[in-house]
Amino acid sequence: MEHVGFAHWLVVVVEVAAAAMLLAMALLVMVIAVTWVVDRNQTANAVLRNYPVIGHFRYGFLKLGEFFRQYLFAMDREEMPFNRAERTWVYRAAKNVENTVAFGSTRDLRAEGVPFFVNAPFPELDVGHVEPRPTTIGPYAREPYSHAAFFNISAMSFGALSAPAVSALSRGAAKAGIWMDTGEGGLAPYHLEGGCDIIFEIGTAKYGVRNAQGLLDDQRLLEVCAHKQVKMVSIKLGQGAKPGLGGLLPGSKVTPEIAAIRGIPVGQDSQSPNRHIDIGSIAQLMDAITHIRDLTGKPVGFKAVLGDVDWIRDLCDEIWKRGIESAPDFIIVDGSEGGTGAAPQTLMEGVGLPLHESLPALVDVLLAKQLRERIKVVCSGKCITAYDVAWALSMGADFVNSARGFMLALGCIQSLQCNRNTCPTGITTHNRRLQRGLVVGDKSERVYHYATNLMREVGTIAHSCGVKEPRQLRRQHCRVVGDDGLSISLAKQHPYPVPPPAS
Repeated sequence: MEHVGFAHWLVVVVEVAAAAMLLAMALLVMVIAVTWVVDRNQTANAVLRNYPVIGHFRYGFLKLGEFFRQYLFAMDREEMPFNRAERTWVYRAAKNVENTVAFGSTRDLRAEGVPFFVNAPFPELDVGHVEPRPTTIGPYAREPYSHAAFFNISAMSFGALSAPAVSALSRGAAKAGIWMDTGEGGLAPYHLEGGCDIIFEIGTAKYGVRNAQGLLDDQRLLEVCAHKQVKMVSIKLGQGAKPGLGGLLPGSKVTPEIAAIRGIPVGQDSQSPNRHIDIGSIAQLMDAITHIRDLTGKPVGFKAVLGDVDWIRDLCDEIWKRGIESAPDFIIVDGSEGGTGAAPQTLMEGVGLPLHESLPALVDVLLAKQLRERIKVVCSGKCITAYDVAWALSMGADFVNSARGFMLALGCIQSLQCNRNTCPTGITTHNRRLQRGLVVGDKSERVYHYATNLMREVGTIAHSCGVKEPRQLRRQHCRVVGDDGLSISLAKQHPYPVPPPAS
C-alpha cells in the first residue's frame, strides 16, 4: 500500500510539473507573439522593425560586450580608463601581497608619452624606507596644516559613494596617515568615523553649508570646521571630467540621509550650478578665499581644471597687488582624464587640458611669478600607480590625489555602473543588498595597504634616482617617450622658467 501511495503522488507531481511547463511555454509563446507584433509595427527602431524579437539579442550582446572584453578578449594593456595590468597592480598593493613580476614587462616602453626614470649610477646604500617630510600649507592661516603623505584620497562625495565605502576610506586613511577630501556633497558622519584628516570641499551648490538662496551660510561652515579633523577648505571651481558643468547626482541615489546632509529634496536629480553664483571673477575668488580663511582659520585653496593658464597669471598679479598673504594656500589642478560618477561624454572626452599639460603649465606660472613656495600644488587625474605619482612629483606637485585608485583598492571592478545605483561591489550604490558585499573592516585595511605600498614604491623610485625622498624628485629625474620612440628629459620638454628649487 505504501508503494502504491508513493507512486500515486509521484504521478501527481509529474502531471503538475508537465502542466506548469505547458503553461510556461504558452506564456513564452504569447510574449514572443506580442513582442513580434509590437516590434513589427513600431517606427522608432529599424532593426527591430525588420527583425522583430531576434533584434533584441543585439542589444543584449552590446550590453555584455564590455564585460566579455574585460575578462576574455582584451590584452593586459588595452583597456580604458584603466587596463588590466594597472588594476591588478592596485589590487595586489591593496591586498598587501607580493607585487613582483617575472620574465619581462608587458608595458610598451617605446609608446609615446610613457614616462620612465633616470637611475643614478651610485645611489645611496639602501637604508630602508624613508618617510616623507611634512609640508606646511597655509602659513598665514590661524591653523596652518602640516602634512607628510604625498598621496591622498581625492574628492568623492557621500552620495556618489555609499556609506560603507566612505567609512572604509576614512578608517584606512587614518591608519595610513593620509587625508580624505569630502567632495562637494557635504560632511557626513562617515567621513569623520575613522578619525582621518579631512579636506572639506565647497562645491558650486555649497551642499552642507548653503542657505535657502544657495549662498554660503557662515554659521554652517563654522559648524563643519569646528571638527578638529577638518584641516583645510577647498573651493571647487571645476572638475576634470566635466569642466563647465556642476556635479550631478541621479535622483535614485538621493536618499533621505543624503538629502538632509546636502539640503536638497529626496529622490530628485541633484544638479549643481556650473559655477559659484557669487564667484564670477578672480577678484571675487580671492575675496571668497580671504573670507573663508578669516572665518574658519583654516588654509583655503581651490580646485580647477585648466583650459589655459592666462587667468592663473592674472591671479598671481592680483595676489602681488593685495599682498602675498592673500594668495590661495593651495591649488588642486584636475586633469581632463579625471573620473566622476556621472558626466556627459562630450565634456568627459573633449574639454579641458589633461594633467600632463596642465600640471607643468601651472607650476611654471607659479615659478615665474615667484609664488611657488607660497602656493602648494595638488594634482589629480588618473594617477593610480607608483610611476604615475612619481611623474607628478617630478613635474612639481607637492601632493597627488587619487579617487579611482582608492575605489579599486575598495574592490571596484570597473563595471562602469557608477551612475546607475547598481554597482556590483557596493561602492557607488545605495542598495543595501549590494552594499552588503563591502565589508568595512576588510576594505579599510586594503585602503591602508594601497596607500602605504604605493608611497613605498615611489620611495624606491626616488632612491634609484639618487635622492633621499620622493619630494626631491625633479624634472631631470624623469624622461618621457616622444612620437619618434626616443625619450626626452622632462627638464628639456618643460624647461624651468627660473632655476629649479634646491633639493
